[in-house]
Amino acid sequence: MLQLLFAVVFIIIQFVALFWFLARGRTYWILPGETGSTWDDYRGNPEIVENAKRIVTLLKGVKEFKQMGGEAIRGLLLCGPPGTGKSYLAQVIANEAQVPFAYASAPSFQNMFFGVGNLKVMGLYRKARKLAKVYGACIIFIDEIDAIGMSRSAGGGAAGGLLGMGGGTGLLNELLLQMDPPNIDNSRFAKLLRSLGLRRKKAERPAVLTVAATNLPDVLDQALLRPGRFDRQLWVDSPDYDGRVDVFLYYLDKVKRDATLTPERAALDTIGYSPAQIKHIVNESIVMAHQRGAQDASYEDFRNAMETYEWGLKQPLRSMSDDEKRNVAYHEAGHAVAQYLLKPYERVWKVTIIRRGGALGLAATKPTKERYNRSDSEILAEIQVCLAARAVEEEFLQKKLNGVTSDLRQATDLAGAYLGMVGMGDELFSWLSIGSRPDALKQLRPKINELLKDQMLQVKKLVNEQSDFVHEIAEELLKRGDLTGEEIEQIYVRLNGHTRQEVPEIKANVVMDSLDQVAPTKQSDEDNETKDAE
Repeated sequence: MLQLLFAVVFIIIQFVALFWFLARGRTYWILPGETGSTWDDYRGNPEIVENAKRIVTLLKGVKEFKQMGGEAIRGLLLCGPPGTGKSYLAQVIANEAQVPFAYASAPSFQNMFFGVGNLKVMGLYRKARKLAKVYGACIIFIDEIDAIGMSRSAGGGAAGGLLGMGGGTGLLNELLLQMDPPNIDNSRFAKLLRSLGLRRKKAERPAVLTVAATNLPDVLDQALLRPGRFDRQLWVDSPDYDGRVDVFLYYLDKVKRDATLTPERAALDTIGYSPAQIKHIVNESIVMAHQRGAQDASYEDFRNAMETYEWGLKQPLRSMSDDEKRNVAYHEAGHAVAQYLLKPYERVWKVTIIRRGGALGLAATKPTKERYNRSDSEILAEIQVCLAARAVEEEFLQKKLNGVTSDLRQATDLAGAYLGMVGMGDELFSWLSIGSRPDALKQLRPKINELLKDQMLQVKKLVNEQSDFVHEIAEELLKRGDLTGEEIEQIYVRLNGHTRQEVPEIKANVVMDSLDQVAPTKQSDEDNETKDAE
């Protein structure tokens, strides 16, 4: 009997230990002052900082705010692309408000046993309320909230069984309850006084602010977004030019660099970059400088770091025949000529026939400034840039190569959007209203093909008029492997005696009676893959 009892107790202890291990929260608790992150460390989005400072003011003056009759805010949802500093912003808010900060990832609440995730959430908020009583407030940060907060009507909260992953709607319901609980004082002393009738004061709710981050705010359950929960939403986007200059100033001041690498020059080259990407590129620039034995990072190191980050490492194909190299050189020369002449709002960044990643070659552009709209002529110009490689192959090589697969796909997508999404053709029909894009593309196929053929004729005319420009770029690529935008411009000036800016803007026009005039935007391209320079 003793042996049987010992075996039963041992099994129970093992199960309890396993259950405790699975149920314990994977949460990082940071007390005030530990990180030292301040407003001066959060750069690039001054408007975001201003909004965050208001929240800090409320957290610091919780008592005074309640005395005025207000209620402390309970939820703040940070939305935006990855790397824009959402979690870092939450840390800064906690440090500036001098309150405890809990960092948790939403997927860590999920568990193979149903109900364990609920226990994790309950334990997290229980500890946060205790700390809030000591420090006046507490912040809980939940990253990737969409992992447990997806809309239940969309099937994102399907319930799991004993061994079902996630916990389903039960986990989401527990989070909803903990964010907006009833006014209950859970301390044992308060409960004893109430049971004896000696405590008449109403229970107060500790000031616990839940800050969550997501890249997909549209999939969240509506119950999470109602007032009293995540009723405040802050969109944290990538910084603009002035913001990037500010971010580069912050990171470049920490490293050794020469006079060629300036924040303004770097900010112009990184349109669309997030602060996390900027930090990575600056660090990679130091790596490049260290590898070549230099003491200071230069602009060339920065440029090489960007190209490696965007396109991958250089991997020359030494076994490629001269004929194949010539094919790739003319292919990329076609893109480069069209980019240089048809895209006045962009500058050619790099043209290369050295393999990077899965691309045998590429021709990439960078915007000259930030722009948020595209005209019909810019879209058509983009289509012509996509078709320019095939045009050069047919006109100068007298053959068609298979390296245009991504070019034709992108040109078809642009033409489809031109006709069926943004209403730039002879119809205002939008395929977005019917939800089935493939069916709409089939209906628009004749017009899309007609538009593509027309743009092909125009770009063939362009490359024939600029045949010397095409040949010169191709020959230089065969000699040197790659060319910068500045070197492309030097070739054009040598052949024509003036720069692109000194001649009337070349536009791509539609000559078909059934379509409006138009032309495209920016793009970078390669043989096997289309690369967007942005």
